Amino acid sequence: MGFARILVLGASGRIGSILRRCWPEGRGIWQARPAPGRQDGAGWLIGDPLAEPLLLDRLRGEVAAVLGLAGMTPTSLRPGDDMAANIDLGLAAVRIGAGLGVPVLLASSAAVYGAQGGLLAETTPPRPVSDYGRAKAAMEARAADLGRDLGVPVTSLRIGNIAGADAILGGWRPGFTLDRFADGRTPRRSYIGPVTLARVLERLCLTPDLPGLLNIAAPGMVEMGALLDAAGLAWVPRPAADGAIAQVALDVTGLCGRLPLVPATAASLVAEWRDLAQDRAG
Repeated sequence: MGFARILVLGASGRIGSILRRCWPEGRGIWQARPAPGRQDGAGWLIGDPLAEPLLLDRLRGEVAAVLGLAGMTPTSLRPGDDMAANIDLGLAAVRIGAGLGVPVLLASSAAVYGAQGGLLAETTPPRPVSDYGRAKAAMEARAADLGRDLGVPVTSLRIGNIAGADAILGGWRPGFTLDRFADGRTPRRSYIGPVTLARVLERLCLTPDLPGLLNIAAPGMVEMGALLDAAGLAWVPRPAADGAIAQVALDVTGLCGRLPLVPATAASLVAEWRDLAQDRAG
């Protein structure tokens, strides 16, 4: 095939924007839905995977994998949108991968684990508590079934918090408030830097024989308050409400066995976020 290319569905979103700035030129074929000013060309493929074929004959033999990023999130939801669209978009990605004869990787979320404590491995049964988490868990299950039916490998990527594409660095505004728990800590999460995420996704798309589920984060956890402090962004503590999730710790043994990663720190995450922002500004 020569230089392996990856068909990225939903490339106009936050993760797609990161990949477009970080991947080598020509690595991605960037799909997006029709919108004013969007047109085929310069690596873009414009079309709706739910409503029309994506010119599979043109892409056959050019694509090594399909990366499905298309979907609804709590922050992107608009009036009339339905979280269940995540299921349909995931199934569309599997059908496209089957048509091209290549593996499919689907962006899922740590939200499928819900409020469970402890170290969350891929074998931990999903217990989502939000509509978003429930939609992603359903997408995982139905995509896996469809992949088996169509004979295409499908891997759902349970992605942790992404520095800069999260509600903390990415959602900060003056007067920002943050939960503080009785032990004095702010929420702790498994994080990954945006540049590291781009490298991980590129490598995984070109790696054969992936498992059906894979957690995506750097090892360890980072406190959200520490992240804002490292970025020099002021915040105001508030008592954590009953039911607030103190920590989400992803077991990334499977990922690190394929692509060794160093633990994330607040400083390293902020550095990646700023480097990417500067690159965009430049």
